[in-house]
Amino acid sequence: MRADRDFVMAQLIEDRTISAEDAERAVRHAADGKTLPSEAAVSLGLVTPVQAAIARAAVSECPFVDVRHFDIDLKNASLLARSAAEKRVAFPLFVMGKVVTVGMADPTDLAAVDRLRTLLRTDIEPVLCEPQALRALIDRAYSMTGGVVASDLPVDARSLNVNDATVTDDEPIVAAVNQILTQAIELNASDIHIGPDESELHLRYRIDGSLHSCQGPPLSAHGGLVQRLKVIANLDLTQTRRPQDGKFRFSHNGRLIDMRLSIIPTVCGENVVIRVLAGHAALGNLSDLGFSPQLAAAAERMIANPHGMILVTGPTGSGKTTTLYSFLRRLNTPDRNVITIEDPVEIRVPMVRQVQVNPEIGMTFAGALRSILRQDPDIVLLGEVRDEESARIAIQAALTGHLVLSTLHTNDASGAVARLRDFGCPPFAIAGAVLGVIAQRLVRRVCAQCSAPFEPDAALLQRFGQDSPSQFRKGTGCPNCLSSGFRGRLGVYELLPMVSRVQLAVERGLSTAAIRRLARELGMRSMWEDGLDKARLGITTLEEVMAVAAGTLESDTSTADLSAFTDGSEPVRLSA
Repeated sequence: MRADRDFVMAQLIEDRTISAEDAERAVRHAADGKTLPSEAAVSLGLVTPVQAAIARAAVSECPFVDVRHFDIDLKNASLLARSAAEKRVAFPLFVMGKVVTVGMADPTDLAAVDRLRTLLRTDIEPVLCEPQALRALIDRAYSMTGGVVASDLPVDARSLNVNDATVTDDEPIVAAVNQILTQAIELNASDIHIGPDESELHLRYRIDGSLHSCQGPPLSAHGGLVQRLKVIANLDLTQTRRPQDGKFRFSHNGRLIDMRLSIIPTVCGENVVIRVLAGHAALGNLSDLGFSPQLAAAAERMIANPHGMILVTGPTGSGKTTTLYSFLRRLNTPDRNVITIEDPVEIRVPMVRQVQVNPEIGMTFAGALRSILRQDPDIVLLGEVRDEESARIAIQAALTGHLVLSTLHTNDASGAVARLRDFGCPPFAIAGAVLGVIAQRLVRRVCAQCSAPFEPDAALLQRFGQDSPSQFRKGTGCPNCLSSGFRGRLGVYELLPMVSRVQLAVERGLSTAAIRRLARELGMRSMWEDGLDKARLGITTLEEVMAVAAGTLESDTSTADLSAFTDGSEPVRLSA
């Protein structure tokens, strides 16, 4: 088949989407089969299906619509039967007055256009969509509206690994729940929010820390959705006036995903939040989390110690557990006995003995920690130091030959010392047990696909001490990032190592501000400095860094000296 008869390939060459050499390669490949060179170019990976579709739209003089992340209006699914949509690979995208915009894989098929006009009983405006993405949208739309039964879905999308034999008889509700869970996984959402109002059911996904609204089932489906979720999480179906918590596992593409379910009654009905828990396979190395090479090397040196305590601090949702499990990923070897105490167990890890806290039967953090120390552990991960008892036992374990990993809720790394003091731990024990403290926050990554040079606000540049705006970048918004300009998150960190001078400062009872100032003098880089480095590399933005690390920026730019933070005592002079 001749390349000059393939107008799509000609358009790709004209747009410089494909090089002449690659075009010749596609022509040779097409000659071996019954296909066009442009189709061969897609199959060889020389152009993407979307690029080929855009070229085809240009040739057809038809608008192109990218539906890969299209927010479906489910009311439009009722305009066209699923069988007709699948047969003609077409779906009503917009309704403007008396005109329906219909996404089609081939808008040049005049017979199909005429048939769709008859079925919709109105005038239509056909637009071209990439066929595979359009088929996925059709499947998603009719699944969400109950237009399919469970048997129509792939096995991996239907498989729930808890009491799947006990299902409701309402198959469209089963399909809708499966679709909501599947979409959350594919969007890399951390939470699913299903909340009723008086006239609407809101479906939102938390992606990269922000909530995004999506078109979901109608309000009439709310009761069935909640009942289905209660069934698979083994909750009380008759109880609608008290909060309930449960968990279940969902199978997607051969991978089991743990889900944690929380249901609470509101004036408009039961509100549902589902936490999508990251699996062990999703854990990366320290550089994947955002650790700089220098910080990763320092962390590696800390976890190489046979005993002592490593603390990770930050607010809820700052990625502390992920950091601890990344350490465990390096430490979890057959020659070590690793035990964790968590509330709840979020990431299941092979070979690690994981204990779930249950206060109703007396299994508290302190009680469980006291018990597992008789299990001959080498490494103990304590989900959180919550009270005086757990703090004292953890310090004692670190001093008696165990490596203890845990978290605290403090604003910065130096604040961990004061928190342990508040829990009644003696300063000498803190100085002797703690190997180091990592404070962290999460910032959003600039979307790689729509990243562009950006000039931050002059006042913001001044606060960070920057005078060159040309090095910063920001996402302009694209389907890959749901038009947010961000895709994924990474950490900004500061590490307070318990070196000899810091140990002496802790033993002498210096305040948090004094310890921080000393650590800065000894070379500790703060979270805002780490974030600034990432912003200058175009990985995140100064606005993101400012939102999470403003407190440490303010404290580090103050003019006070060490003598102002000795709680009224004489200034302490610390030697090297």
